[in-house]
Amino acid sequence: MSGSTGKKTERLLNLLIMLLVQRRFVPKERIRSILYPGASDEAFEKMFERDKDELRSLGVPIEVGQIDAYFDDEPGYRIRPDEFALPAIDLEADEASVIALATKVWEHARLADATTEAVRKLVALGVPVDVSALDIVEPRLTADEPSFDVFLEATTERTPVEFDYLRSGGTAPTRRHLQPWGVVRYSGRWYVVGLDTDRGAERVFRLSRVQGEATKAGEPGSYDVPPGTDVREVARRLAPPPTSDRTVVLVRAGSGYALRRNADETQAGVPGPDERTAWDRLVLTRGIPGAADEILAHGADVVVEEPAWLREQVVQRLSAAIGLTAGRAS
Repeated sequence: MSGSTGKKTERLLNLLIMLLVQRRFVPKERIRSILYPGASDEAFEKMFERDKDELRSLGVPIEVGQIDAYFDDEPGYRIRPDEFALPAIDLEADEASVIALATKVWEHARLADATTEAVRKLVALGVPVDVSALDIVEPRLTADEPSFDVFLEATTERTPVEFDYLRSGGTAPTRRHLQPWGVVRYSGRWYVVGLDTDRGAERVFRLSRVQGEATKAGEPGSYDVPPGTDVREVARRLAPPPTSDRTVVLVRAGSGYALRRNADETQAGVPGPDERTAWDRLVLTRGIPGAADEILAHGADVVVEEPAWLREQVVQRLSAAIGLTAGRAS
């Protein structure tokens, strides 16, 4: 990232991380002194309010409360990890994959450096942090869609985007114009949610169907996200329903807890590829949302038995990764 976009993205990450890793409400003046040094009163108020609104539009639950319950002092801010993670409600297995963009988006390569730098700055300033709060969602997600960066930056900047999009079953892509409201993960895939200005209606586009390069086409701050918009709910409502398939996997004992939560049947102590450790067989009759990504996230602790197409897909991706690593080494 570069220029104002990189600085703004880092500032948003700094604010998110600062509020997430501290258990108590953070005073506004402390936030200002650490994250907005040198800003005038007016500039700080504008940037702080805008940053809070943008994080909230991405699904980040910023909580406001009194720092001292016995005194009516200035309110403080925090993000509770238990609310930031997917709430413990009764969801279908496929629905349970819907999460906020910010929950793991900083694992993307272009944001990893900014995250590390944000934590380093907070520690250097003596701010008590709990970095375990950053590991609040399982599985770990990847953001390897070529157009991901453009839509993420356009969302934070409020800049329109244009791109070629190939619909499911279509024979040729069509040009689309979008005011992006947010990027979300649903059923193992990345979607961008926003206003389709050609049709004057909210739409959801799967990033893997974007053809070629998506480009920003407009001025930053040229539109607003409708108040009360929940991009996760829009994705859940408009995206195609996820498919299901019976999946059987071997899971090393003491691992794969995300898979275990959705298992319909568990057989303990079955033979596995590594005879030195214990294995369990999990049967998921409703399938695994984003199955290949989910399984690969567990590394060597999970082995696919069926369906055959999923096992083949995982093997192909592992082989490709090994080949890429070998190519770099040579």
